[in-house]
Amino acid sequence: MTDRHEVTVSRRGRTPAQDDGLSGLLAAYHLRTEAEKGEAVDDVDGLPDRYRAEISDPGTAFADDVVLVSLIGEVPVGCLVLTAATDGRSEIKRLWTDPGFRGRGVASALMGAALAHASEAGVSGVRLSVWKWRTEAIALYERLGFTATASWDERRELVCMRRPV
Repeated sequence: MTDRHEVTVSRRGRTPAQDDGLSGLLAAYHLRTEAEKGEAVDDVDGLPDRYRAEISDPGTAFADDVVLVSLIGEVPVGCLVLTAATDGRSEIKRLWTDPGFRGRGVASALMGAALAHASEAGVSGVRLSVWKWRTEAIALYERLGFTATASWDERRELVCMRRPV
């Protein structure tokens, strides 16, 4: 049976009326990322403090940012954070699609919504960083007009990309 629900993206409020699944999505993102970096941990308690803070209280961690959650039907399947603009530029962080829902346009919908918000907010450019082994994500970013740029981050194997809005 094929799931024919459309992907919807909603902007998360600081205090959502119900659990929108963001904490679970962030936990999955950080656990998978640590495993891919060769630093796997058994559960959220093994993550660095800064990541645990995002998971336990995303409203505080991203208080100044735009947080998007995507749904298929009523199931939270993806998230993205667009940071508050600094010097006219924002950064995309924490783009994540639940692996069971990949290939359905979730990441594209989140990126489209983030770029539209950046444009409406008068942001001149958006940047992001992505691990070099995440080739599908890099291909998506390139399709959306992002190009590789000199790194602003000292971590090895990180690809930094930018695009004007």
